[in-house]
Parts: sequence; structure tokens; C-alpha cells
Amino acid sequence: MVLAVAVGADGSPVSVSWNGDSRRDIIVWMDHRAADQAGRINSQNSVALQFYGGGVYPEMQVPKLLWVKENLQESWSMVSRWMDLGNWLTYRATGDDTRSLSHMEQWRESVSRDMDGADEDFWVEIGLEDLYNGSNKKIGHDVAFPGHPLGSGLTPASAKELGLLPGTPVGISLIDAYAGGIGVMESVPDEDFKSDMSDEEAICHRMVLVCGTSTCHMAVSKNKLFIPGVWGPFWSVMIPEFWLTECGQSATGALLDYVVQNHVAAPLLANQAASQSVSIYELMNKILLSMSHEQNMPFLSALSQDTHVLPDFHGNRSPVADPKSKGVICGLTLDTSEKQLALIYLATIQGIAYGTRHIVDHCNAHGHKIDTLLACGGLAKNSLYIQEHADITGCKIILPRENESVLLGAAILGAVAAKKFSGVHDAMKALNAAGKVVRPSSDPRVKKYHEAKYQIFRSLYDQQLSHRSTMVQALQ
Repeated sequence: MVLAVAVGADGSPVSVSWNGDSRRDIIVWMDHRAADQAGRINSQNSVALQFYGGGVYPEMQVPKLLWVKENLQESWSMVSRWMDLGNWLTYRATGDDTRSLSHMEQWRESVSRDMDGADEDFWVEIGLEDLYNGSNKKIGHDVAFPGHPLGSGLTPASAKELGLLPGTPVGISLIDAYAGGIGVMESVPDEDFKSDMSDEEAICHRMVLVCGTSTCHMAVSKNKLFIPGVWGPFWSVMIPEFWLTECGQSATGALLDYVVQNHVAAPLLANQAASQSVSIYELMNKILLSMSHEQNMPFLSALSQDTHVLPDFHGNRSPVADPKSKGVICGLTLDTSEKQLALIYLATIQGIAYGTRHIVDHCNAHGHKIDTLLACGGLAKNSLYIQEHADITGCKIILPRENESVLLGAAILGAVAAKKFSGVHDAMKALNAAGKVVRPSSDPRVKKYHEAKYQIFRSLYDQQLSHRSTMVQALQ
């Protein structure tokens, strides 16, 4: 996902790169160049920051914009519009500059809804007051909720480029993960519907995991829930009339790729996987199953008893909100075999799942009632990944019938904009459908094992904080 597109007065791209290349007109979400700016923004202690868990994170738009202003002044002066990629695409398609509730706009909408004037005061406090020049043109003046149709649909020029009819309805865009939420959140089997709850209450017991390069964890509520270290609450940004809580892990699929590809045994395993026409991850899942049988393990997860992973290789977005957090692999040896790589892979999956448990527990401790997870994205196709998450969180995990849930969510937005449904939630109920349901192991030994490993997982971050403090003092 691209968080910032720099657009010049004539619609041309503006560089946000040191080398001035105008083709480099975007800043991707996982770019952490603005860590210093995020820290200085947070030091203001603005009341507006409560809508981001108490502080902004380097992956957000606001610190990135401040970085550009401070470091690329010429580019800053040339930019006419700062846009989320989805908003830029719909503007390009329709000529309508109405913005969706992307990360910048959702903040403004939620803050202004609660604290009149606090939003503009915040921009002044952090040194970005010039974004308000020209009736907010640079960051958009008008916003709309999901399902809203834009302009008169496709312009003749855009229709010709796309091979579609002029006037074809175009719905307001959404962040890709939010579209995944719309595409999956009502994918609940009939037998799992809670007869003692209204639909409105039942949906508040679910959390969606959009699992790809990173993982976005999303839950909704009817009441505002301010949660330390967690983004939100954001009003109507995903499902109209609900507040959204957004958590996340900045590296999940990317972390598994990194751990596997940087091991000496990876090329050999990749060749073996190719010869069997399976992925390297499917092959490692088979290796782990075989190892558990060979070693007479009570259950597969126990193979990792001596290996523990803190998955913060790109910081911790939620719930500790620490971009300085580092990854840890505890239990390494000189073993370079394929089996050892499979063990590290298993422990990494578990570390990611313990992070999800930390998020779920933290949200529930602050007002949520999450007991069901719905997973989509590339990692949701990995059976071991999903089973470990079910066993570790204690939640059943529902996989949607439609593999491409983000695309389904986008289709729902288009269908609502075309007046095929009365609203987003009605369309979700009609078009979402459940596939497989994965339930936690009923073996009490599995629960006991993961409880012990979870405590070790939590201690790894605490130890890191202690080490960080020790080294800071040593350098004073």
C-alpha cells in the first residue's frame, strides 16, 4: 500500500527522493525514514493523538509529510496535492477529488467529530499548517464514506484508457486491508451465528486478519474504544456506523521470506520443492510433520521447545508501538540442515502468532470482546500458519470461500456505488461466504505448551528494553 503520492499542479508527479527522480513520487507504508519526525510529533502530547493509541508511528502519512517538508523543500513547494494511492486512482478516473477515509482523512474525520478545532490546531502544532492553505486542497477538503459514488463515474478519457463505458460508476476507494475486511467480515457459517446476539453485536466479536507481507488486524465496535498503542477508533472508515480499531504487525510474510531465504539450506530446499511442484513452505510443513513422528513428539508444535522468536524485525506496530524494537531468534546452533531451517520457520510462525495473541488480549482488555478470527491473504493459505494461530490465540479461525477477499471487498464498494445494494453492510451479508473453519486444538498439553512459550515471547521484549537502557547508559 502506498501512503503518499506527490502530485504537482498540472497533475504531474513530484519526486520524494533525494535524487530528484520524478518517477519516485510515492512513499510506501513500510518506509521508516520519518522515525525522528514521529517522535517529535508525539512529544507534543496533542489530544488528537488519542486516535492513534497515544502516538503516531513512522509508517503513517503525517510524519512522512513532515519529513518531506524538512528534507526536500523544493519538492514540498511543488506539490499541489498529497494523496493516498486509492484516492489518486479514483481522482484520475473521475476527476472528483473527494477523498476516502484513508489514514490521513480518517484521523481528521474522527478528531473533528469529537473535538471541534483540535484537528487544525494539531497541524499548526507540528509545523504542517500550510497543508490547510487553499481550503485544504493539498490534503483534500471533502471526504465520503465507503460505498459513495464519485462524480459522474468514469470520464470519457479514463473510460477509453480502461476499455469501459463513460459514466461507469466508481466507488470511493479504501485502504487495501479495509477492502479485505469488507470482503470477509460477514463470512460466518450459519452454525456459528450467535442466536442470542443481534447482527450488530455479533460482528463486534470478530477480528479480521489480512495476512500478506505484513498483517493488519481489524475489529469494529459501536462505541469508541481508545486503546494504548493501537490505531483508532476511526468512525465509519470500513463499515459505516461502526468504529474501527486497527492493529498490525509490520513484517509477517516478509519476515518468513527473510528467515528462510537467508538460511544456507534454502537453495537446496527450493530445488526440492520445485521438483515436487510445491512451495518451499509446503515442503517445510511436510518436513516438520515427519520430524514430529520421528522424534515421537506429543504434537508438532513441541518441536520448537528450544527455539523462540520475537518477530519485531521491522519494529512493533501493535500493541507496544515501538518502531525501535528489534527481532530476536533465541536458540541458534551450528546446525545448517534443512531440518534446522524448518524448525526456525516453525518458531517464526509461532512468534508471529504470539504477537497476534498479544494484540487480541490487549484489545479485549480495553473493551473489545473478540472470540473469532477471520483470515485472508497469502499466509491464510498456509495450513500450519493458520493452525498455530488458532492454537495460540484460542480462537476459531474462519477462512472465506473467496480466496481474493480484498478484490471481493473492492467489488462490493463498486456494487454499492452502482446502487446494486442499499449499503455496504447489506452487500457484505449477501456476498461474503465462509469456507473452512479451523478450531484450536482440544489437547490441554498444546494449550499448556503455548502458554509457556507465550511468557517467554513476552519476556524477549522486556529483556530488549533492559538491554537498550544498559547500552544507552554505557554511551553517556
